[in-house]
Amino acid sequence: MTFLDRAGRWLAAPVLCMLVSAVPGEAGFRLDPDPAWRHATDMGTLVTVLEDWLDREAPWERRDQLPEILLIQPERAAGLSGLAGRGHGRTRGLYDPDSGTVYLVEPWDAGDAEDVSVLLHELVHHRQAVHHWYCPGAQEEAAYRLQERWLGERGLEADVNWIAVVLEAGCTPKDIHPE
Repeated sequence: MTFLDRAGRWLAAPVLCMLVSAVPGEAGFRLDPDPAWRHATDMGTLVTVLEDWLDREAPWERRDQLPEILLIQPERAAGLSGLAGRGHGRTRGLYDPDSGTVYLVEPWDAGDAEDVSVLLHELVHHRQAVHHWYCPGAQEEAAYRLQERWLGERGLEADVNWIAVVLEAGCTPKDIHPE
């Protein structure tokens, strides 16, 4: 291997590490503008990276105490009273404002941008928890919008049923029947 071959590989390596994914319908790749989340070696570091992003993007301030973060099986997620059942599709994360706990539903991978966006979504709820909301659903649209923005910066799209989210955010009773 010549010096130029080695130099070319050495120069290409950092660029390849920044590539996230091909953008469907577009030629080429999209660079992750802030790849620090990929280099997090533990959950605490990952949360700090996401909280730093939320400091720039979210209207709610970072709380003094970070949430507890637990990985749980789908069966346990289904059984969490009052938290499950509000989702729009498969439940991937939950936040309990009473205990300040984020539940991430397995399988969950800190190296997968979509999974990390679920954590980001739940961290938004942690910030929102100290504010008044007419109903829990009122918090969802903003959390999904921030999740969508974070994924968009990485060339990915959030898979969100916006009609369901907007309806839930309206806090309207779900079953209205005349007497």
